[in-house]
Amino acid sequence: MTLDRFYPIFDHSNWLRQMLPLGVKLVQLRMKDQPDAVVQDQIAISRDLCRDYGAVLVVNDHWQAAIDLGCNWVHLGQEDLDEADLVAIRKAGLKLGVSTHDSEELERVLTMGPGYVALGPVYPTILKKMKWHQQGLPKVTEWKARVGDVPLVGIGGMSVERSAGVFDAGADIVSAVTDITLNADPEGRARQWIEATR
Repeated sequence: MTLDRFYPIFDHSNWLRQMLPLGVKLVQLRMKDQPDAVVQDQIAISRDLCRDYGAVLVVNDHWQAAIDLGCNWVHLGQEDLDEADLVAIRKAGLKLGVSTHDSEELERVLTMGPGYVALGPVYPTILKKMKWHQQGLPKVTEWKARVGDVPLVGIGGMSVERSAGVFDAGADIVSAVTDITLNADPEGRARQWIEATR
């Protein structure tokens, strides 16, 4: 199965209600500091919405809930990899997306047979404080040479205007967060993304 080239990340199912009807086909639900009941509820709603619209849902961090609720994808950061039960994730048939920032992390991840590898931040990002500075486009090209057929996701400081350069550098997928969620017209911006990546 080929993943869509546009990969927005949202923190609530309400965003999916807005974006899936526009034609978004790959989406991540990333919730931080929420009670378990909220997490379960949000994942279940998002799973059903994605099913209705023929979209792929990737659950960030909450791998046990993703298993319990019959999801297909989970995304883990490096810290999460240390705590997650990778055997249980595999046994449940979940595909795994993983964040990487340096060579050591990439080597570790490639032994796991990931469904995709994310590299970030490609550009400076306002979303979260990171110890890594921007990776830059040459790193995208280097990573693609190293991951081979594994889809490579470029993330961090992404905009519609920057996406072409990231694809040209070797990324298969570009992920956006604040370029949509902080836009005065999020739906209009999502439409621009879809147009630019199809």
